[in-house]
Amino acid sequence: MKKTKNKTNALHILKKFKFLFHSVRQYKKYAILSIVFVAIETLLECIIPFIMQLLVDELGMISANPVVDKTGLLNTVLMYAGILLLLAAFSLLFGILAGRMSAYASSGFARNLREDEFKKITTFSFQNIDKFHTSSLITRQTTDVTNIQFAFMLCVRIAVRAPLMFIFAFTMACIVAAPMTWIFAITVPLITILMVIIIPIATRLFVKLFRKYDDLNEQVEEDVRGMRVVKTYAREDFQKEKFRKESEEMGRGFQKVERLLSATNPGIQFVMYISMCLILFVGSMVCIKLATANPDGTITFGALTIGSITALITYSAQVLSSLMMVAMVLFMIVMAVPAINRVYEVLVEEPSIKNNDHPIYEVKDGDIVFENVSFKYKEDAQKFALQNINLHIKNGETIGIIGGTGSSKSTLVNLLSRFYDATEGSVKIGGVDVKDYDIKTLRNNVAMVLQKNVLFSGTIKDNLKWGNKDATDEEIIKAAKVAQADPFIQTFLKGYDSWIEQGGVNVSGGQRQRLCIARALLKNPKVLILDDSTSAVDTKTDAYIRKGLKELQGVTKIIIAQRISSVQDADRILVMDNGELSGVGTHEELLKNNAIYQEVYEIQNRIGGAH
Repeated sequence: MKKTKNKTNALHILKKFKFLFHSVRQYKKYAILSIVFVAIETLLECIIPFIMQLLVDELGMISANPVVDKTGLLNTVLMYAGILLLLAAFSLLFGILAGRMSAYASSGFARNLREDEFKKITTFSFQNIDKFHTSSLITRQTTDVTNIQFAFMLCVRIAVRAPLMFIFAFTMACIVAAPMTWIFAITVPLITILMVIIIPIATRLFVKLFRKYDDLNEQVEEDVRGMRVVKTYAREDFQKEKFRKESEEMGRGFQKVERLLSATNPGIQFVMYISMCLILFVGSMVCIKLATANPDGTITFGALTIGSITALITYSAQVLSSLMMVAMVLFMIVMAVPAINRVYEVLVEEPSIKNNDHPIYEVKDGDIVFENVSFKYKEDAQKFALQNINLHIKNGETIGIIGGTGSSKSTLVNLLSRFYDATEGSVKIGGVDVKDYDIKTLRNNVAMVLQKNVLFSGTIKDNLKWGNKDATDEEIIKAAKVAQADPFIQTFLKGYDSWIEQGGVNVSGGQRQRLCIARALLKNPKVLILDDSTSAVDTKTDAYIRKGLKELQGVTKIIIAQRISSVQDADRILVMDNGELSGVGTHEELLKNNAIYQEVYEIQNRIGGAH
């Protein structure tokens, strides 16, 4: 039963590696050339001991046979020496070429694999990303691909070299000293048993270690993103201690693996030296037994000569070292198995949101309809995040959304861009179900400014052109003016060509929000969603932004806010409570008939705030 399970697991790994092998693509020729060069190099290495045997035997004849024509034999020896030098030079050349080809193939494979993985991740919905977690996706793109790259390089070179070396060396050993090859029947099983014991243990340890990689990456990412908070609360020592514990635990795991693997090479070396001792001892005894004295005073050793024993020692080392290489490849593959599984999972993951067979490429207008919409983040979740939402928003309307934390305000608008799909019911824009649109077309027509405003390294103009890469300078400035970003941009020395650091850390939160609003406006969308996107600006700037947005004709605007002042001029206001619509109406209507809205309004307008 256990054998069947192990065989099934091995087949699954081979299937996954074969799937990943498609990423080799244009570098396949380098992999094939590397295999060819390795085969030639290995063959030459196995011929060299045979020539050495002939050379040693010739030298033995010179020393043991005084009547031999020493000049002729010396010429023969020089010939063998020349052949050896030539074989060594060609072996070196093909070894270098094999190394270069395998380096090209493995680095190209890793490049393509990272690119394929990244492309696949960009197709993921929020639901897919939630499944893997950001830190895990980073590990799968970096550490995991590197481990697969090393495993591939070893497979191209050593995994080809080792079996060829075993076959060639064993064959040559049988040719030069067949009576002595029984020694391999003792030494080879010893190494095999050693590998069978160690490899499964190492596999389990590596699987655990790669899980620790994710945890460590997640903590580093969390600390770097929240560094301002860490420093604000002076929690550096706490976070350092937390990181130290995680790092030490992972370090102990690697030490355990290293101790295990470090025992392998000495074990194989021990078996190799036993093999050499047996060959020398038994071979010497056989040579002495077979030795015969000739009438002319010379000694003949029969079929087994000093040269053949010398060659056999080399072939024995090659046979056992080939097994050592197999062990090294297996250990590297063991390290790569978790990585192969994790990268494979990403590449075969089907995006939960994708185009249907005949998508629609035009959004007529910003008319929005929610019909009996309910939604939960996971299929097995017991509670719906949204429940029984029925709503019609006319094209060009301005809609405000108010509600407490966790009332699912953002979840509601995420369904419009198909970041998630409704679990029940349907969401329509322009009279068409959002599932029937081409995703890119839909998202180009539904512009969203998220709660977390993200800018990328580059100039202000570069960042704004994310909304429309073909936007003219006039269009960029117009959008910036509506978003109230132009006044502070003009204060920068280079204006719109000023540099933005990664994440927009060199501008304030309010400035980031205004730049993100301008970026969304450049898309000329049918629907514009501001998800609490003016929370970091002052009320005066907020009022100017709302005034600018009001002038946009034919654009449906949805504004999620915590401040009633940000939405009170909207055509209608939605009040969300616990994933349901608690009320819909104008500011005045809700003040009369909605208790939640009344309470929020009173708290925000009470003199002294909470007093």
